[in-house]
Amino acid sequence: MPETTAATAADGTTGTAPAKRSLGTGPGRLLVALYGVFTVAAASRSLYQLLAQFDRAPLAYSLSALSAVVYGFILFSLVRGGEGARRAALACCALELLGVLGIGTWTLLDPSAFPDATVWSDYGMGYLFIPVILPVTGLLWLRRARTEPPAAAVQD
Repeated sequence: MPETTAATAADGTTGTAPAKRSLGTGPGRLLVALYGVFTVAAASRSLYQLLAQFDRAPLAYSLSALSAVVYGFILFSLVRGGEGARRAALACCALELLGVLGIGTWTLLDPSAFPDATVWSDYGMGYLFIPVILPVTGLLWLRRARTEPPAAAVQD
């Protein structure tokens, strides 16, 4: 019986379609876990505040809801994997970093605009500065994930 030279994927299929990169493996698992926790935390907190206390600090609560959406999209992209998801997560991590830096600076310069804190207030001080560390770590991981070939493509 002749030997085949086509690579066989784990699911038994063969072909030249590029394999999805798993962004949520290795150190990416920690990112998935943290983005999962922050998605749930920001979404539940902002949902309660928007429903029960909107008149108290509408800007802060709306920005917290926006951060939950950004966290959720990055989480989805990390879990989904693939080059398109990596690029989308990269753009969202950059947006997240700009948001943390912009809102963090805004809360320091004009505290009266924020009668209540957001997730990104004071650069995430209320969350142990994880909101400012998380997008930097995400950007570094996603940049590294681009330069590594997919594990399925590297076979002897």
